[in-house]
Amino acid sequence: MLPSFITWNVDPDIISSPVTIRWYSMMFVIGFWLGVNIVGRMFKREGAPESWLSTLLIYVAIATIVGARLGHVFFYQWDYYSAHPWKIFATWEGGLASHGGAIGIIIAVILYSIFTTKRNPLWTFDRLTVAIALVGCLIRIGNLMNSEIFGYPTDLPWGFMFPRSEEWNRLYYGQACHPTQIYEALCYLALFGLMMWMYWKRNCGERPGLLFGTFLVGTFGSRFLIEFIKNDQVAFEATMQFNMGQWLSVPFILLGIGLIVRALIHPRLELKYPNRYAAEPAKK
Repeated sequence: MLPSFITWNVDPDIISSPVTIRWYSMMFVIGFWLGVNIVGRMFKREGAPESWLSTLLIYVAIATIVGARLGHVFFYQWDYYSAHPWKIFATWEGGLASHGGAIGIIIAVILYSIFTTKRNPLWTFDRLTVAIALVGCLIRIGNLMNSEIFGYPTDLPWGFMFPRSEEWNRLYYGQACHPTQIYEALCYLALFGLMMWMYWKRNCGERPGLLFGTFLVGTFGSRFLIEFIKNDQVAFEATMQFNMGQWLSVPFILLGIGLIVRALIHPRLELKYPNRYAAEPAKK
């Protein structure tokens, strides 16, 4: 008879010599590569300049890393980092928060729209977030490879045991836990499929904010629900009715609902699809 749980004992390192390459880092790289290709196809379909793509990649890459790091610092461990500010730069020690990354990307896209596209930021958000949904799926797979961000103990047959995790060995040794990394990854993958269908088959890019709003509700709504069975990331969350991840998700969910309503009550745009990159704008 098969055991009613899964022992997850995967090495987080793909290779460890002569350099260390981790699955988590690889998922980031694959996600950015796929994201660039997906958004690039959208830009080409709508006749945007090709240079906009590389510029957007720079904005988003910097904003994601800086925003996610500062989000963890300010939202989860400010007491520690305010006493050890030099540790803020020690990203190799771990500590990234998706809500901080989201805030960073929002700021970056607004700046990108002002200085590069000269278009409403919703145009970029609607296309970019389709790719980000897939990136979110891959990042959660990276968390699984790291044996981190798992849930509370469960008797369900798909419960995971994480012998490589110090946290699991300290709190739940011998007990299977919810593989919340997989739950989130599947939610984000489904959201990615929905948004690809909305953009390519239903031309939902003609309703500014609809794709972005769908992304916010789908991403942070699923995050809010899964947090009920996810292990607390920091100790102070044990005293909270809703944990920090849930509280931080609420504004994004409300913003998403507002964007969806706005998109549906405003007239639909009529976009052209030349399916080729536009000529590069002349430099002044």
